Amino acid sequence: MPDVSACRAPPGAGTATPLCRIALDLAALQGWRRYGVAFLLGALLAATLPPVDLTPLVFIVVPLYLWLDDGSASAGASGRLGYMFALGHFVAGLYWIAAALFVDIGKFWWALPFALLGMPLVLSAFVAVCLYVAALVRERFGLAPIARVCAFAVAWSAAEWLRGHLFTGFPWNLTGYVWAGGFPGAVAMLETTAWVGIYGLGFVTVLAASLFSLLGAPALTWLPPARRTIPALAGLLTIALLAVAGAIRLHLMPTIETGIRLRLIQPSIAQTAKWDPAQAEANFRRLVELSTAPLQGRLAAVIWPEAAATFFVERDAAHRAAIAAVAPADGYAITGALHGLPLSGPLEQVWNSIEAIAPSGRIVGQYDKAHLVPFGEYMPLKDLLPLKKFTAGLIDLSAGPGLRTLALPGLPPFGPLICYEAIFPGAIVDPQERPSWLLNLSNDAWYGRSSGPYQHFAMARTRAVEQGLPLVRVANNGITGVVDAAGRVVARTTLDAVTYADVTLPAAAAATPYSKVGDWPFLAMLLLCAGGAAVCARTGHR
Repeated sequence: MPDVSACRAPPGAGTATPLCRIALDLAALQGWRRYGVAFLLGALLAATLPPVDLTPLVFIVVPLYLWLDDGSASAGASGRLGYMFALGHFVAGLYWIAAALFVDIGKFWWALPFALLGMPLVLSAFVAVCLYVAALVRERFGLAPIARVCAFAVAWSAAEWLRGHLFTGFPWNLTGYVWAGGFPGAVAMLETTAWVGIYGLGFVTVLAASLFSLLGAPALTWLPPARRTIPALAGLLTIALLAVAGAIRLHLMPTIETGIRLRLIQPSIAQTAKWDPAQAEANFRRLVELSTAPLQGRLAAVIWPEAAATFFVERDAAHRAAIAAVAPADGYAITGALHGLPLSGPLEQVWNSIEAIAPSGRIVGQYDKAHLVPFGEYMPLKDLLPLKKFTAGLIDLSAGPGLRTLALPGLPPFGPLICYEAIFPGAIVDPQERPSWLLNLSNDAWYGRSSGPYQHFAMARTRAVEQGLPLVRVANNGITGVVDAAGRVVARTTLDAVTYADVTLPAAAAATPYSKVGDWPFLAMLLLCAGGAAVCARTGHR
């Protein structure tokens, strides 16, 4: 149990602060209050992400949690507290998964608790295990306050990397994305991902925020108040230096237009109507009408969102001809579509695809989605789970062979990405053939006016900075837009608008350090930080 007397400094030393009293009060909480506060703090952390974008809140929430964890009597207690903190964070940040079931709630009502809590319960385990290990190290070596802060930052960041890679991976709402939304000036910090990726930016953010906890650490009340501010100032200085470096990068990388004009179609077809046979023709007419609206200048391509063509393009000559008719002369109509084999008779395999159609009606380019969504596009463990996938169609989708670059005459070569393929750092371009831009087709109508589409757009935006490539995103109900190679949003639609956008493709930048070496700098940062904590423990430095 924390001792209030710890706030009393010895004669001639530092003085107690109000922050020390708050830290002790939090550490003294017991029972359900302790875990309830951890859950609420985790939920507050989700407010730092899009679309709320209260980025500075991370520098309040993380210290409060660390003060709460000071009251953990064992490594097990610390792991349980971390589990509740992460659970609050994921429930508040991923509630939109449950919103998808309301498209057909009469059929999937039974899955609502699993959608609302299932993913958060699983993802929280990564955090709990890593924080438990960090607490074991803390107990074993008696870490000083600064070393404990380092251990927490390493553990939290390791948990993010693990959940982004294990079991097909789900790197959604990583801490670094607090800089990917609409907070003023945040794009300057987002530039850091060009060097160390989103995991590296998240680690720096958590470490800087954790240093603020030392302002109220009872173990440091013997220090004069001025010296107690040094770690927090170091954290602020780190953020400031990275922001300045990012601002310089933005200044040196103005948006350069290629002259390639594209029309992006956002039909905002409700998910309840998307696969309804009775509304199929009306949906298709909306896509065609938006595509053929008056324009100024010449287009290189008209681009439709994910699965905009709800029929099999190769099998349906009439609809394929109608799509070809909206393609610009010497250009293309690029659409998300279903691709099935064989081309006649009963289907044996179906892919979620991007298909480029020339004015002649010939399919001149195709990409099949390689990273499928579990439960949405296929059922994992289908031999054990007597369930069918939650989306339309009777058979599971097949995975494509992998990332590729599509090269079409008249267009710079592009890297196609379908839906949540854009959330995986370091795994979005063909390493053998670097594209000149990224094309992300998505639907997102499943998630209504929730936070899901905003978070999805922010993550896709970050890929542009990491790779130094412009990104064009076309989503059924939004958010559709264009991001330049430095992460500036140069065009963007509003959610649920039935609209189109005529845009100019920005130019690519030079390959970034992150695009060349991936997550190795991030892993090196973790090792250096862990090594520093070990040295601090071994030498007894305080």
